[in-house]
Amino acid sequence: TRTGPGTPMGELFRRFWIPALLCEELPGPDCPPVRVTLLNEKLVAFRDTQGRIGLIERYCRHRGADLFFGRNEENGIRCVYHGWKYDVEGRCVDIPNANVPQAFKDKCASRSYPTLEKGGMIWAYLGPRERMPELPAYEFLQVPASHYYVSKFRVDGNYFQSMEGEADSGHV
Repeated sequence: TRTGPGTPMGELFRRFWIPALLCEELPGPDCPPVRVTLLNEKLVAFRDTQGRIGLIERYCRHRGADLFFGRNEENGIRCVYHGWKYDVEGRCVDIPNANVPQAFKDKCASRSYPTLEKGGMIWAYLGPRERMPELPAYEFLQVPASHYYVSKFRVDGNYFQSMEGEADSGHV
């Protein structure tokens, strides 16, 4: 029932595209960031100045400050603690309080995950990039926005218990 990194189910689920957010939760460029937890990983999502979506680990690599409180500006999210800035690929692109070579910034990269916008949702892939599949051709992803409706709700429970409850015909 565990889905964190390195667990059997976590590794399996990471091989599939996962709905992470509704598109409306990141409504436009430089909008406020959003906390996201997927497969027991704490992440932050943001839409940069060009409209690209970043999904990176939530905590700054420098002192561990929560990037949710960061400033989403000029094509990256800037940590409010010491100002380190990360782009949508998780690259550290600015360290304002030190003059450091690019090689040092490269070592400070944050883990990031690919995203796709389709069907009113932002999908994320958390598995190995060399094994990333195409987004499945679900019917609702092939029609115009006027032909589908998406919503989101939180279930406080284990994924396996939720699936078992949905599959058990006695609960229908």
